[in-house]
Amino acid sequence: SVPLLQAARKKNSLNLLELTEAELEEQFVRGDGPGGQATNKTNNCVVLKHVPSGIVVKCHQTRSVEKNRKIAREILQEKVDLFYKGEDSDVFKEKKASEKQKQEKKRRAKENLERKKLFKEMQQLAKE
Repeated sequence: SVPLLQAARKKNSLNLLELTEAELEEQFVRGDGPGGQATNKTNNCVVLKHVPSGIVVKCHQTRSVEKNRKIAREILQEKVDLFYKGEDSDVFKEKKASEKQKQEKKRRAKENLERKKLFKEMQQLAKE
């Protein structure tokens, strides 16, 4: 089974629970990771907490605080939706469907590889 919170951050989810600003706590902190002075001097990493559920999201994907705030809210909305709806969530269903497609693609690739091996063996036998 797919861990619920890992399924978050999938696009095109329609029926997500709405978040109100009163339920959110927002902080701006210094980001971490590569970037040197540009990262170390600016507080453009957004930490967003949904108080009722206790879910915390940290977003430092861009240098812009506004973009990070928007992305953090999207991620938090998806995680909160997963938290309350569980397997009934659209985010969870999308993740399941994409995993199924990925497995099918792997299976087909493996079958093609087997066919190629058999074909080469048949050619070798025909030459002898």
